[in-house]
Amino acid sequence: MSVRTAAAIAVVAGVVTTLLPLSATAASAAPVADDQAVLRTEMGAPVPSGPLTRGGATETFDLTVKNPTGKAVHYKPWLLLDQTGPSRLQKDDVVFKVDAVDAPATKSAVGRQDGGWQGLFYPATASAMESGAGFDIPANGRMTWKVTLGLGANYPTNDGDFTFQATSYNNSVAPGGADSHRFEVDPKVKVGELKTWFEQVGSGKEDREQRAYLNLNYQATGEGTFGTALATTLSLSHPGAQEAGFRLQALIDGRWQDLRGDADTYELPRIPKGFGASAGVRTLPLRVSLGEDTGLAKKTVITMAAEVRHAEGNTYPFQDSSVTFPLAPIVETVPPSGTPSGTPSGSPSPTPSTPSTTSSTSPVVQQAVATSTGNANLTTTTAAGGSLAHTGADSATGLYAGLAAALVALGAAAAWLGRRRRTAS
Repeated sequence: MSVRTAAAIAVVAGVVTTLLPLSATAASAAPVADDQAVLRTEMGAPVPSGPLTRGGATETFDLTVKNPTGKAVHYKPWLLLDQTGPSRLQKDDVVFKVDAVDAPATKSAVGRQDGGWQGLFYPATASAMESGAGFDIPANGRMTWKVTLGLGANYPTNDGDFTFQATSYNNSVAPGGADSHRFEVDPKVKVGELKTWFEQVGSGKEDREQRAYLNLNYQATGEGTFGTALATTLSLSHPGAQEAGFRLQALIDGRWQDLRGDADTYELPRIPKGFGASAGVRTLPLRVSLGEDTGLAKKTVITMAAEVRHAEGNTYPFQDSSVTFPLAPIVETVPPSGTPSGTPSGSPSPTPSTPSTTSSTSPVVQQAVATSTGNANLTTTTAAGGSLAHTGADSATGLYAGLAAALVALGAAAAWLGRRRRTAS
């Protein structure tokens, strides 16, 4: 027995929690012998006839299952509703009930799986959890049930008419043997869709990070609005097994905010209930980069994908879109050859201390005499602004400058005394 078949059988009586896929094929249903796919379903005309209205009167029709073969065939009912419009159906959006006419007492339930609305019914004496819950249609015989159908008050305003098909989830209905009806919904609406698409708006390096900038756009067409808020799950992926360490941000309330994710999957801000065509295009700016701990060593093609769903109730995704773009990791700036690692290239040299110009001559002379046996190779010049330009890297530069000034002063004093003595003679 397949997983999906087991899921369908697991519908609890009176509570709709387990559903089957909307698009059934022989490959997806529980297999039966080739000679068992022989049943045919017939749906009578609905009474009263006419369109269904939200919260209005229901309609009934007979459902007959025929077995044209000479042996009994097991039948597991599966009624599929395929609506037009973008909204998924909640379990109470469609009124559904099944009563036995020429068949064993019956219970019914509504279910959904893979986002589709499905009607199920089974013998009242059987548990919904029983794997064999169904009906044995006798050889060359038939069974008939009365099906009641209507619209709940909250049937989506952006959904329209729907097709209702009677088949089986154990594949016992013959190919082409499943009858169906198309039910009209009033008032008529122009059915549209929800469109989502990514727009690449740029890339560049900022704050050491290589960032890609994208817009995620939403637009509803047609009439009506969504009856719930819309949620979006966004995922990021890349080829290979390395940990990318993505950093994803969204522009929310005018500032870039980090989005928290789990395994590179993120929840985006929700679109409030009532989103429709009149809202125009809704845009969410995004930017993504690789974190400092990324395992990616070079530019890599990234895939960004978004899935949109109802934020409550039937939350199976109904719209998706994706985009690919290149992204590079953070690259450290390497200093040019010959530049000391501790000093940025082009940084000015430290400015030496400027000797005071207000000191008296006597202390300077005393200091000069006391240290006159110092470095004889020191060369000193006077700069235009009064500070000293120097060669040599001695910490006593100021001292040697003072010594030079003192020597000049002593020489001048000696010359003056000599001239005075000659004049006196």
